Amino acid sequence: MAFPNWPADRANLAFVRVGAATGEGWRGGRVAGDVEVRAGVVPVLAAAVLWGTVGPAQLLADAGVDPVALGACRMLLGGAVLCAVTLRPRGLRTLWRPEVRYWLLLSVAVTAVFQAAFLQAVERTGAAAATAAAFGTVPVVSGLCARALADERLDARWAAGTAVAVAGIGLLLLPGGGGTADAVGVALAVAAGAGFGVYIAASKRLGAAGGDPAAAAPVSVFGAGLLVSPWLAAAPAGLGSPRALGLIAWLALGTTALGYLLFTSGMGRISAATTGTLSLAEPLVAAVLGTLLLGERLGGWPGLGLVLLLGGLAVVALPVRHGGGAAAGSS
Repeated sequence: MAFPNWPADRANLAFVRVGAATGEGWRGGRVAGDVEVRAGVVPVLAAAVLWGTVGPAQLLADAGVDPVALGACRMLLGGAVLCAVTLRPRGLRTLWRPEVRYWLLLSVAVTAVFQAAFLQAVERTGAAAATAAAFGTVPVVSGLCARALADERLDARWAAGTAVAVAGIGLLLLPGGGGTADAVGVALAVAAGAGFGVYIAASKRLGAAGGDPAAAAPVSVFGAGLLVSPWLAAAPAGLGSPRALGLIAWLALGTTALGYLLFTSGMGRISAATTGTLSLAEPLVAAVLGTLLLGERLGGWPGLGLVLLLGGLAVVALPVRHGGGAAAGSS
């Protein structure tokens, strides 16, 4: 089954709905397509902002709990809330189709990898460095997976914006960018980023195969929580403390339930490659919070990295103006 080029297909549909009705032809389709893409960019960026608080919140709370056990609590509680809010029998039935089931299981597995690896990376190497290493990996992996699995077009604009943003991530990892240069921590962060990149591509494939992404997100999160739940028995120390409970509440309700709700609502309107690049807003938020709340410094090369990261995100997120005065959204 061919994977659809979501933005192009939706822009074409917009032409049928808007352009044909108004007589503006393809110009009307481009305007409507731009509105559609913007409707995808905003919630994905909002989700990335929420996720950017995860590492700083973990370090600021200093709850002294095992990172994997913390991740299990985050996914189980956040996934349960997502299921209660968004899961409907009709959507759930779409996930058991043979052509959908594989992508759902893959989403569950890589979500578990992401959560377990990322929270450990934050503890070992700091919020800014772990988030930068993880989400510098995401757009490359999501773009390559989209190309390999779905023949999704990776245009020059995506390539340029991603290259600039990833270069900025590299500068954030230099000394002075926050955290310590812990090799294991950075490796865990890269593994987490690769897992999230695969999750983006798998979610798009799931939707293309007829599955309901709004149903898949809570199932993926809760299922991932079940996969790592043995850590709750192996390392329960400190989970009942007030600091830990407050941290779990924010991670589960704010960054997981609300974050995935926003992310899922926007992801269907933009390409997997663009989604991955927009997720680079997460290390931007983590770096700023690390500077303001944790005393991490962003002078010198890391400061330049922050500027490059902002520039790369702007290249991908902002609409392109076409000759007829209409705007078309990014890839």
